[in-house]
Amino acid sequence: MLVAAAVCPSPPLLVPEVAAGAAAELEPLRAACAEAIAELVAAGPELVVVVGTGPEPEVWTEGGAGSFRRYGVALAVRLPSGGVDGPELTPALTVGAWLLDRAGVALPTHACAVPADSPAERMTGLGKGLAGLADRVGLLVMGDGSACRSVKAPGYFDERAEDYDAAVARALGSADLAALAGLDAGLGAELQADGRAPWQVLAGAAEGTALRARLGYQDAPYGVGYFVASWH
Repeated sequence: MLVAAAVCPSPPLLVPEVAAGAAAELEPLRAACAEAIAELVAAGPELVVVVGTGPEPEVWTEGGAGSFRRYGVALAVRLPSGGVDGPELTPALTVGAWLLDRAGVALPTHACAVPADSPAERMTGLGKGLAGLADRVGLLVMGDGSACRSVKAPGYFDERAEDYDAAVARALGSADLAALAGLDAGLGAELQADGRAPWQVLAGAAEGTALRARLGYQDAPYGVGYFVASWH
């Protein structure tokens, strides 16, 4: 069953080598992610599953590796357990692997990529399946909010983005499973919120638990909504 979860955003700028001169701007976000992952590990999971978006459904159960070469940085990372054979981790999962490596996590770890346009019912069903993989499962859920919070945002400005992100923050900060499961896929796509599907995996995985939630970070640097939450 699910015993804990850490929710983190997945921008490659989290990695200082990628952010370069802008690295200091996201230090509070990195610190919040580190704290959430520490709380995840403290809950004593037997297995950690990293969930993030990818172009097609994919799972990594025997290890996996990714790199930041697409961003001009010769930095490679791998999941804490297993080898490096198989397909490369998606960008979101690669950031998740970097966060786990940075935190020194050495637990058995799987990874799961889900398309950003996946139906909610499929995501909650997947979450239930992931929660049943071990007696004590922890999730690291990678995903961003809307990318339309300002005119300089990747998706330009959309007046609906702030309310969307506020609703997500309330749900993540209160473990509101119904609110997460009910996030509109169409609106999420229009606002380029790629965290919608992974958050719904979390909602399915947490069904039947009594996890408490804490929102550790909420902001929109660069016009993109970022959230960090800890469920345990």
